[in-house]
Amino acid sequence: MAKQRPRKKLPRELAVINADNCTGCESCLEVCPVDCITMNTLPGTPGIKGSQSWCEIDLERCVGCEVCVHIPQKKTNPYELLVCPWDAIEMVKTEDVAQVVAQIGGPPEYIHENWDRLVGTAQHLAELKANA
Repeated sequence: MAKQRPRKKLPRELAVINADNCTGCESCLEVCPVDCITMNTLPGTPGIKGSQSWCEIDLERCVGCEVCVHIPQKKTNPYELLVCPWDAIEMVKTEDVAQVVAQIGGPPEYIHENWDRLVGTAQHLAELKANA
């Protein structure tokens, strides 16, 4: 778990990327206002986009703004501008995010190796939300 200054407010929802759907196109990475999205590649694989690579959200930094999912529009505009062409990002209630990350946050061996950073962080945020 990364050490950072305490949050002023815990988001109601956090963004989670479904690694199986992510192609590594980096569309979400380009629009994130808090720069909490990074590209991952499995060790031992070439760093070619779409080849065992996916984007991942640093839950400690995510503010739940939804910009990685869709570009905000005026309420009078009936069209939603989606960011991810593969529908790989979903907003998940903060209290449910640990379970979702454990299931879809990356290949099983990656999740297992990075359990504390990924799922541990999500569990910590869920506990903070429950106690708020």
